[in-house]
Amino acid sequence: MTSAGYAAQIEKLCGEHHRALLAFLQCRLNSLADAQEVAQEAYVRLLTLECPERVGDLRAYLFRTASNLAIDHLRMRQVRDRVAAEADLAEAPTAPPSDRQAIAIEQLHGIREALRELPAKTSRAFVQHVIEGRDFGVIARTMKLSERMTRYHVTRALAHCRARMDEPEMER
Repeated sequence: MTSAGYAAQIEKLCGEHHRALLAFLQCRLNSLADAQEVAQEAYVRLLTLECPERVGDLRAYLFRTASNLAIDHLRMRQVRDRVAAEADLAEAPTAPPSDRQAIAIEQLHGIREALRELPAKTSRAFVQHVIEGRDFGVIARTMKLSERMTRYHVTRALAHCRARMDEPEMER
């Protein structure tokens, strides 16, 4: 199958099943905006398949891909919510923090400082992936980088933050 023929097949699939896909995703994600974002990512994955001829049922593949992406999206949403709640707790004036909270707050400040030491692209890619929960493909498109380069920036930031957190207090 030619790439033009495959693209036409995907376009037809989109026209016939886009509403159903959005409804399916909106039920899972409880958000039309998130459903649209996940649907777009699913179409991109379908369009960038290396061997599309191996897929027997493109509609089923599209819905399975979208379902998997929705699960990933929900997991990242939980992480973001947990991080936001922890940040709110760290900033809220409450009773004196326990030792664990104090350590967590100190580590959070250390990570913020470590991110400031990195180039802007590296820090931005890290924040978008780890904190905001964005997919590497989405980050790559918004930052106008390749997905591989985006992964490099995130990995570099992770390694730098880990190294900074492992340093003894006196070296900082």
